[in-house]
Amino acid sequence: MIVQLSPTATQPDRERIEAAFREYKFTLSLVQTRSCDYLIAVGGSADLDIRLIGHLPGVKDVHFVRDSYQLSSSKWKVQPTVIDLGDGVTIGGGELALAAGPCSIESEAQVEAIADHLKASNVRIMRGGVFKPRTSPYSFRGGGIEYLTFFSEIAHSRGLKVITEVLEPSQIEPMHDLIDIYQVGARNSQNFSLLHELGKAGKPVMIKRGMSGTIDELLQSAEYVFSAGNEQIILCERGIRTYENAYRNTFDINAIPILKEKTHLPVLADPSHGIGIRRFVPNIACAAVAAGADGVIVEIHPTPELAKSDADQTLDFDEATRLFEATRKLALLRESF
Repeated sequence: MIVQLSPTATQPDRERIEAAFREYKFTLSLVQTRSCDYLIAVGGSADLDIRLIGHLPGVKDVHFVRDSYQLSSSKWKVQPTVIDLGDGVTIGGGELALAAGPCSIESEAQVEAIADHLKASNVRIMRGGVFKPRTSPYSFRGGGIEYLTFFSEIAHSRGLKVITEVLEPSQIEPMHDLIDIYQVGARNSQNFSLLHELGKAGKPVMIKRGMSGTIDELLQSAEYVFSAGNEQIILCERGIRTYENAYRNTFDINAIPILKEKTHLPVLADPSHGIGIRRFVPNIACAAVAAGADGVIVEIHPTPELAKSDADQTLDFDEATRLFEATRKLALLRESF
């Protein structure tokens, strides 16, 4: 159960509300975000009439939610969440969001070339990794804060928003002023210490589905961030590991409409990791948009064959341009579905 507290709720009001729940053996957790304070009540007796709570001073609204991921559930928030990145850049709410960039930030020249291409293509979000969780310790693992600094300067100078992966809590603060969205990769989707700290970060967080994660586990990951105080959450379907080895991952197209039904949070698709085969990435991107994704995030590079990581799934500029055009057309078409 979720209780939205009124902005004018006093401390005595809160104490009366908490006492009413405890009388019925509920366990309470206070969640404070920038927009609202919530009391999350779990357990307790089914005999509680929520109308009694709704009439108490200091209560704005009461929502009965059976889902364990209460704050992330669509059952209490009817209108979809829209992530506002500023300067007219949003994720969610009907307009297709496009994000693109290299798997790894490699040089200033690389960033400048990609940023110029994105600006010319009216793509407002640039992705790029500086902390890379690689399977092999001998693979390129990113240039760290030094690379993020010039990445941020170049992208922001062209009006682009920056999304990059954070691997551990100690990186959150140094990254804060350089980025617009923290990305939690598949390997960290259940790193609950990291998720909790990102709940305090005050900036949007995109959580990728774990390599073997269920939809409910992804939503529980979002709940960790939300319950720590951050409502600005984006979910990302990027494929899961199955027994199939003909492609990199099994992109779960079913997950997109299911997530759109289960949660009010925006849902992006990552077809680059989803299939891992360059020539098929545009097809999967289009399928994701047709299925209802709020946006697409893809890997691009001036010369994919020379990319230090994920070359097999990275698009060149011509391929990326065709993908942007195709997904935008599909987004317009699906309005008539």
